[in-house]
Amino acid sequence: MLALDVGSSSVRAQVFDERGEPVDELRQEVYGGDDPDEIIRLVREAIGGREADLVATSCFGHSLVALDARGRPLTPVLGWRDTRSAGAAERLRARVDPAAVHARTGEFVHPAFWPAKLLWLAETEPEVFAGAARFVSFSDCLFAALIEAEPAASPSIASGTGLYDLGARRWDEELLEAVGVGEERLPALSDSPVGSWYPAILDGVCANLGAGCTGGRAALTIGTSSALRVLRAAERPEPRPGLFTYRVDERRLVDGGALSDGGNLLAWLDRMVGPSDGSPAGRGPGDHGLTFLPFLAGERSTGWHPEATGAIAGVSLATTPLDLRQAAMEGVAFRLAAIADLLPEIEQVVATGGALVHDRDWAQIVADALARPLTISGVPEASLRGAAVAALERAGYEPVDAPLGDTIAPRESLAEAYRSAREHQESLYEVLIAHD
Repeated sequence: MLALDVGSSSVRAQVFDERGEPVDELRQEVYGGDDPDEIIRLVREAIGGREADLVATSCFGHSLVALDARGRPLTPVLGWRDTRSAGAAERLRARVDPAAVHARTGEFVHPAFWPAKLLWLAETEPEVFAGAARFVSFSDCLFAALIEAEPAASPSIASGTGLYDLGARRWDEELLEAVGVGEERLPALSDSPVGSWYPAILDGVCANLGAGCTGGRAALTIGTSSALRVLRAAERPEPRPGLFTYRVDERRLVDGGALSDGGNLLAWLDRMVGPSDGSPAGRGPGDHGLTFLPFLAGERSTGWHPEATGAIAGVSLATTPLDLRQAAMEGVAFRLAAIADLLPEIEQVVATGGALVHDRDWAQIVADALARPLTISGVPEASLRGAAVAALERAGYEPVDAPLGDTIAPRESLAEAYRSAREHQESLYEVLIAHD
């Protein structure tokens, strides 16, 4: 089984056996742009000359690419971080019932998703919009290029567009009419493999599968962005306020929330004030006197305010780079805790993604903010393994259980300080973000 993981900044490839165990070296290619042809080239590089009986792919979601009649890209990859369609999202909310859209699609009328992006593209680049033969996700574009077939979207990838009716299992007719796009301009919906190639699955879904996070075990990921997700067996989707719902396949769904800030927030701080000396280990949230709203890239869960911006309260001449870094980590952790509050079925939280696996200080802060133990996944590349697991299950194999690592307990001595700091953040959020 050759598994591919196309993330927001790198491509990984590795071969797994029928038990879901890696059997060769991980190959990784890093990229920093949004050129679909360049990303496809790097995927080919990561694959190299390796052959496999089956090929499975995990891919970032919520992306949009316009293709001409020959299948060539007319636009760069328009991803969730591109919020230029915020105004279009606001106008679209006036045309449709946002609550009804969420109930059907599991997504929000928000610039992260296709409906707003399509409306924005029609308004700002009418020639490109009119000349596009197809609108696809990047994974659809990749699939077509690698196997030389027509673009096709799995239900998983389609459910991340905000344009897919989860219950009817088709493109949403009301939204198509609202944005002026016919179904013939969208990829075919199919979960069937083409030869040895299985259609791509959302990377967040794959992270749950790869780390063994199903039922009451939730996957908490901090990479470039952040997310908390639960995977459940259910035929009928029932999206919950503030949370997204994606399809895994015909019988399983994922509920959860995502933040647009994560590792990118610390990278921004490093650029602004330089790396901080020291460690937040042993320090509490009251030691720096700061309250951080981590919305530098806008808000997704739980309020879905695209116009939200970041804020830091309590800054003084005594504030240090370490104070800012710790407050940023806590800010992200508190927003993840707000998502956890909306998922009462969670029994265990497992951390995936490089930030928490490699930064135990941040992992400790997350455990303190959640006020519950945080178990570190023993799978180094959860999304990559998850792609393999999904395809192996469909092919009739039984992958072994995902290993778990250490468990980090919340510090009882700081419980009250974290509770108070979270209340301060919530108060600031209500004043600056959710006041309307």
